[in-house]
Amino acid sequence: MGVEGIGARVTRKEDKRFLTGKGRYTDDMIVPGMKYAYFIRSPHAHATIRSIDASAAKAMPGVIDVLDGKQLQADGIGNLICGWMIHSKDGSPMKMGAWRPLAAETVRYVGDAVAIVVADSAGEARDAAEAVVIDYEQLPAVTEAVAALAAGAPQIHPEATDNLIFDWQLGDPEATDRAIASAAHVTEIEIHNNRLSPNPMEPRATLGIYDSAEDHYTCYTTSQNPHVARLVMSAFYNVAPENKLRVIAPDVGGGFGSKIYIYPEEIVCLWASKKTGVPVKWTSDRTEAFLTDAHGRDHVSKVKMAFDADNRITALKVDTIANLGAYMSLFSSAVPTYLYATLLSGQYAIPAIHANVRTVYTNTVPVDAYRGAGRPEATYLLERTIETAARELGVSPAELRRKNFIRTFPYQTPVIMNYDAGDYEASLNAAMQAADWNGFAGRKAQSEAKGKKRGIGMSCYIEACGIAPSAAVGSLGAGVGLWESAEVRVNAVGTIEVLTGSHSHGQGHETTFAQIIAGRLGVPIESVNIVHGDTDKVQMGMGTYGSRSGAVGMSAVVKALDKVEAKAKKIAAHLMEADEQDIVIENGEVKVAGTDKALPWFQVALAAYTAHNLPAGMEPGLKETAFYDPANFTFPAGCYIAEVEIDPETGETDIVQFVAADDFGNIINPMIVEGQVHGGLAQGIGQALLENVQYDESGQLLTASFMDYAMPRADDLPSFKLSHQNTPCPNNPLGIKGCGEAGAIGSPPALINAITDAIGNNSLTMPATPMKVWQALHAAH
Repeated sequence: MGVEGIGARVTRKEDKRFLTGKGRYTDDMIVPGMKYAYFIRSPHAHATIRSIDASAAKAMPGVIDVLDGKQLQADGIGNLICGWMIHSKDGSPMKMGAWRPLAAETVRYVGDAVAIVVADSAGEARDAAEAVVIDYEQLPAVTEAVAALAAGAPQIHPEATDNLIFDWQLGDPEATDRAIASAAHVTEIEIHNNRLSPNPMEPRATLGIYDSAEDHYTCYTTSQNPHVARLVMSAFYNVAPENKLRVIAPDVGGGFGSKIYIYPEEIVCLWASKKTGVPVKWTSDRTEAFLTDAHGRDHVSKVKMAFDADNRITALKVDTIANLGAYMSLFSSAVPTYLYATLLSGQYAIPAIHANVRTVYTNTVPVDAYRGAGRPEATYLLERTIETAARELGVSPAELRRKNFIRTFPYQTPVIMNYDAGDYEASLNAAMQAADWNGFAGRKAQSEAKGKKRGIGMSCYIEACGIAPSAAVGSLGAGVGLWESAEVRVNAVGTIEVLTGSHSHGQGHETTFAQIIAGRLGVPIESVNIVHGDTDKVQMGMGTYGSRSGAVGMSAVVKALDKVEAKAKKIAAHLMEADEQDIVIENGEVKVAGTDKALPWFQVALAAYTAHNLPAGMEPGLKETAFYDPANFTFPAGCYIAEVEIDPETGETDIVQFVAADDFGNIINPMIVEGQVHGGLAQGIGQALLENVQYDESGQLLTASFMDYAMPRADDLPSFKLSHQNTPCPNNPLGIKGCGEAGAIGSPPALINAITDAIGNNSLTMPATPMKVWQALHAAH
């Protein structure tokens, strides 16, 4: 292991171009003849389209054309789909309503795209859009999930009676009910998980280019998985044959799950490019992002947790209603089912678990995966419930958790997951020590002397990353496999290119992937180049989401690297007339162990390509590919502790301490991992204290700008105390687990537990704004 290899705190290679303004994002792309698009969107949450009159707009200066949903439908462009089939507990398939890229008859949320204007400039397109006259007939709307299931609620899709998409269950209902009936104590709580907007730094954008000479399409887009985008647009949306469609995701400024999906804009801009004969670019503004980017969370759950006389958990029963918005997005059905209910055992040995999940349509933006995707919802529910139970039982919340920890591995939960490795007590102990848990009473007294309320709360989370294996997820309804691919290409002068199906949009892949190569071969990290995000350059890959890039993407790189190393050793052994078993590669040399015989790495690479003296029967060249399909999920886990001080006169919460103790297995680059945790913590704290998507009763979005949607700022956040414990993952070659979502998963319940501890009132929903905290505090006293 060199100073640039695995475990080194290497500065990110890609940051030079980002920090100097040299990044290349979709909106930076300019091609000859390019025109600009503006999408006309519904101002109503629910309405039928009576007519569209674009004649005045088409006559305006600079306008190329105005296109609508009926034209798109006539050209055979398909509906957007959900790619994960879920069946209700009665065996019936989920009720997927039609989602047209441009609505032709009915709009179902404010922001639903109705038409596209293509013009010489963005300003001219926007001006012309105002001249398009659309006659709508408004219909009743519903925005809340519970209300959508009520008798007489507006019907959003004809396919889904009472707006119910599916009624699904996991676990053993009879065993769970028996355990609850015989319990010594049952804690009951209603949990609300607030709706969030993802707000990546770079808004979505796309550039569609149709080349009539080649009958070929190119799509630049802000995507987390360009190969899946190409697959879906060709196989399901009929935009173009796969071999005639190139998808490029250049530098992407954050995603957090919201850029996994295929949105109407990519489809429509490609179609519009062919229709108009010009390249068509669209870039979202921030209000459009609030109106159209897939939202996250939005669950209402009722929970029962049962205990025996020794305070051991005997059962957990969960009933959840999940709001999926106006349409089913690409992976929306998986989030409140297999990414949520399967994690309801948490870190605890719970013999009986039953979860029932109902998903519903509402007249709101579609809901899909947002950083953590189901795992934050499961952790929040579980950790708020066990904290509440500790208060009801009059025991230490830390010790109640400790008593119920899983201690032997592998551990089969009652809800599908088989945990492979972990040491939850180690993370608990590390967090408690870092937070000076036992000294809290003294600090609380000091706060009280100042007229402040002080509270402490913890959260023990677990998540499942690197969703796998493909056969297993396929049996559960996934429409695609969840493997990853890689190609390691050694050039004739010894420099190395790694082509990966993973996609980087802030994670630092150009550094961490290169560290694997540098550490293995002892070559400078500058000699390793990472290539991703272009379907014409990289073989089929599955992209980046669910903290899978390390556990799955890097593992594919290691498999390809194994093959490269084996071939290089064969060549070197032949050249140095040595036994292949005696060849080692280190510090940029290929050596015969125990001797002074050695060849520089570049010389072995050159020999592979000159092919003057290769072993008999060996093909020239030095490049290898691999596909890696994991045997199991990975299971990062940890313990977070938040300590807060509250001003009883204003309800303002000050986070005076935040401790995060995580087990991510082996770590490639500690500095990058710490940055990932910091970012996740900021988003989790944002959900707990500030962020909330709100609609009025008519379906108008009230939080469509940063004036109304509160994002966490630097002065909202404390200095975090981080530590890492390590139980390596036994199921991938690097022993890594994934870190990108942990902070957003573990932090909300820790904070709400701390605030409710401080104010003495457990009835508090996220976001815990000063007004809510003040009201809860004074209601308790």
